[in-house]
Amino acid sequence: MSKSKSKKPVWVVGKERARREAARETVWLFGLHAVRDALENPARQRLRLIVTRNAADRLADAIATSGMAPEIADPRKFPAPLDPGSVHQGAALEVRPLDWGGLDATCAAGEGRAVVLCLDRVTDPHNVGAILRSAEVFGARAVVAPRRGAAPETGALAKTASGALERQPYLRVQNLARAMAELAGMGYLLVGLDGAAEATLDEVCADHADRPLALVLGAEGPGLRALTRESCDLLACIPAAGAFGSLNVSNAAAVALYAATRGR
Repeated sequence: MSKSKSKKPVWVVGKERARREAARETVWLFGLHAVRDALENPARQRLRLIVTRNAADRLADAIATSGMAPEIADPRKFPAPLDPGSVHQGAALEVRPLDWGGLDATCAAGEGRAVVLCLDRVTDPHNVGAILRSAEVFGARAVVAPRRGAAPETGALAKTASGALERQPYLRVQNLARAMAELAGMGYLLVGLDGAAEATLDEVCADHADRPLALVLGAEGPGLRALTRESCDLLACIPAAGAFGSLNVSNAAAVALYAATRGR
């Protein structure tokens, strides 16, 4: 009779599960720019810093500001758990995602026209990173996206955002339609971007110059989901001069932000 496999004690199983859950709640940022900005952000919870000697020298001031004790690594055996294709430049930082608070506080209208971006199923971290960068440049209150079906905070997103992830609120909400309804209750005009719309974004911005705007963008290809589209007050297009009238979503976001904030 063979011996049955002994089961792990309940406390061991619980400890392993907690360790796995904790690992899922952290993010590895990489690249000199992304790591430097996270080290200098007092709101960022930092857990572990791995750098090569060269990167440590280049990040010396930021490391001193953070108060962290870095782990010096051999560049040939860089130990951070990154994807093989990640261009880490000898620097990786384990952090917890930023907590920006709720819509009510983050998106409250203030001086000038308030603008918020809502992203519907935009899953590519490079697109979201570029959108965050544009949102910071044009002074958007926040970029809002659902927790499921949207790019989470990752090292690739942070690297593309080029520091904007540390400064531009990226709010992950449980339900995008509900978040849009909350923005509407705060006085925002919900404008969905749709290439087939009759009104142009310039026209909508001019006709509602006194309203804060929530610009709603869908994923490339499928565009806005039916419920998201129905939740919008208006649909508007970015007019194209040629027959090929489709922009990458991050480019569309930059153009839309410029149109919405021009002259404010």
